[in-house]
Amino acid sequence: LCLTALKRSPAYFPRYVRPINAAQCSLQLFFLISGALRRAYEGFGERGARSDEGGGRRPATMAASRLRVLGAVVVAAGGCSAAVLYNPLISAESDAGTGSALESVRRRITDPTAVLPSREVQRSALMGASAVSPLDVLVVGGGATGCGVALDAASRGLNVGLVEREDFSSGTSSRSTKLVHGGVRYLEKAVFNLDYGQLKLVFHALKERKRVIENAPHLCQALPCMTPCFEWFETVYYWLGLKMYDIVANRNMLHLSRYYSANESIELFPTLAKRGHGRSLKGTVVYYDGQMNDSRLNVGLACTAALAGAAVLNHAEVISFIKDESTNRIIGARVRDNISGKEFDTYAKIIVNAAGPFCDSLRKMADKEATPIINPSSGVHIVLPDYYSPEGMGLIVPKTKDGRVVFMLPWLGRTIAGTTDSSTTITMLPEPHEDEIQFILDAICDYLNVKVRRSDVLSAWSGIRPLAIDPSAKNTESISRDHVVVEEYPGVITVTGGKWTTYRSMAEDVLDAAIKSGKLKTSSGCLTGHLQILGADGWEPSSFTMLAQNYIRMKKTHGGKVVPGAMDSAVAKHLSHAYGTFAERVAVIAQNENLGKRLAHGYPFLEAEVAYCARQEYCESAVDFIARRCRLAFLDTDAAGRALPRVIEILAAEHKWDKARQKKELQKAKEFLETFKSSKNAQFHDGKHKGVHELDPSSSQLQRSRVRYMH
Repeated sequence: LCLTALKRSPAYFPRYVRPINAAQCSLQLFFLISGALRRAYEGFGERGARSDEGGGRRPATMAASRLRVLGAVVVAAGGCSAAVLYNPLISAESDAGTGSALESVRRRITDPTAVLPSREVQRSALMGASAVSPLDVLVVGGGATGCGVALDAASRGLNVGLVEREDFSSGTSSRSTKLVHGGVRYLEKAVFNLDYGQLKLVFHALKERKRVIENAPHLCQALPCMTPCFEWFETVYYWLGLKMYDIVANRNMLHLSRYYSANESIELFPTLAKRGHGRSLKGTVVYYDGQMNDSRLNVGLACTAALAGAAVLNHAEVISFIKDESTNRIIGARVRDNISGKEFDTYAKIIVNAAGPFCDSLRKMADKEATPIINPSSGVHIVLPDYYSPEGMGLIVPKTKDGRVVFMLPWLGRTIAGTTDSSTTITMLPEPHEDEIQFILDAICDYLNVKVRRSDVLSAWSGIRPLAIDPSAKNTESISRDHVVVEEYPGVITVTGGKWTTYRSMAEDVLDAAIKSGKLKTSSGCLTGHLQILGADGWEPSSFTMLAQNYIRMKKTHGGKVVPGAMDSAVAKHLSHAYGTFAERVAVIAQNENLGKRLAHGYPFLEAEVAYCARQEYCESAVDFIARRCRLAFLDTDAAGRALPRVIEILAAEHKWDKARQKKELQKAKEFLETFKSSKNAQFHDGKHKGVHELDPSSSQLQRSRVRYMH
């Protein structure tokens, strides 16, 4: 009766909470039963343990505890399976958009003759918004959520503007783990903590994961992730848990998870250790999640929003709000253009605060008595040479010495490892601490057959997560990654929390609230669920082959020397994945303007990209390019430093900089790179490490590793 009532009374349940159909009701029921059984078993075990005269936990008790855990997982997985067999977990309701409105926006974005409005045009549009003729929405913050709001609003026919103090994706949105994930860790917490809030996150994130990958296929792709198991209990536990993850994903699943034997695992991941902490490798369980180029996706959202009609302006800072004294409502903002130094007023019916870690600063600008609603958490990542991980396989350290999870993933031809999760203070340029870097190195070394040295670190950075505060949480690792939308002061709506995967739905939620608060009239509902970003329309994984074929003749002489062909397969793949169907435009610039040389030896980034980004992607500084357009600062800090003079030279030609501005750009970029704690001793050349490994070169362990790597 309860299941029927829940199914037939959806109007009484808020969004993301109400069960969609009987199958999901069944899943919730089994979820509650499995958790209840586990807690009952634990209570029985605790009473038994207290009755022991010795007061310690006997091996038999530990084995029984493991069986209880497996039992809970089996019950939950069985419940999910039964639910899926009965009916799909996700409702069959159509997500196909709203017909002609969606097609109209798509045509506007994919029009080959469309020209991205210049920065001057965008600034003029913001300056033209007056108290008499205001914007519908002004977004403050150019991260993933802010740009998502701008795109959503523009596609609904609203007059929207966006300002960002630094660059698009200059903060948290460029410093992620680069995963588009459904939250496999949240699923584990949901089952064993009886936390339905975590389960909601998983359902929702899996659906959004599919949308992100489909809307930006050139920047996002599926990535297999390997979980090593050194005990048979772990093998069964992780296999059942990840099968449950597959079942929950249902039609949003990327690929099925599967088990690999120890020998098969070593073939797939040559540097994986066969023994760890005195235990031998029993096998691995591989599951699939998404991976992305985060800042390029963020920049793509900003440019797509601009073509859809939004006035987006980076390097423009809100310095104060404008209030209507008669109604005590905020009706606009005073903005300073940090490029020209000029200030101007812009007006809007509603302001969306999407400033990420800095959202509390804007809230206090509106109300000095505002109390913090975010708990900042630091996440540190390091980048290592490519040979520490195979090209198409990631590694997950499921539990470090202090119970954390660490990822080791291939990314843009290198290996990224992280992350930490600890409380921090909010700064513009967060820096990783040496103990955090060492923690990551120690965590991955426990699972590898080679020792990773500090001198191998090519780049290390810290990002600040704006987690929504939960008063009952004891630490940031246990705080929910769900988002919060709140309107505390008339005219300003704040959104914070969440994660990259759910940026689109966060934007939809806050815009819905803004439309209601500002009584705004839209031409359609939300369209972004099926709206591809610039470069995605018509893109195929094989698109790079046409690029290489058409532009193979790009060999040029430079200084009397023959420059290697710019359009080899590595460069073609890079351009295709970074720019999608617009890669050909970069290639034309490289060929016609003699900008086909690589910026840094061993990396596929071309000089032509600097010119293209300055013209078509609002690249206004050297840091904008090396950090957010080509990612060289994140991949190899020293290589980024060596490329700076040429990057600044090209930008100076594009933006008409004088010598003083060029000198200022160089100094600012160097200060930025100093926050990336790389090792000056890291010798890196074309993906091949030239340093002497700490292991004895004649050791059989290293020889076996070399044979596997060459194979």
